[in-house]
Amino acid sequence: MLLSLYQILQILLSAAQWIIIIQAILSWLVAFNVINTYNEVIRSVLIALDRLTEPLYRPIRKIMPDLGALDLSPLVVLLIIYILRTVLLPNIFTSLLAG
Repeated sequence: MLLSLYQILQILLSAAQWIIIIQAILSWLVAFNVINTYNEVIRSVLIALDRLTEPLYRPIRKIMPDLGALDLSPLVVLLIIYILRTVLLPNIFTSLLAG
């Protein structure tokens, strides 16, 4: 049971990581006018990704100083996900299984 929960959490964190990476790349492509935002499909994808990632970015943006056009909140969230996946979750589940 605990192993299944661990694997589900790993999959969810991995999915969140990829959503953040895709959203960041698409935002760069929009900023450099590579992607046309007048396309309805592209606009729908961008809106969906923004709605998925904004709740993760909002607390980080409140803490971090405003750097103008440079938004480092995706990088901070990716770092937090990496720490969760590689350090915290394995240690928590190892101690639960051992104890």
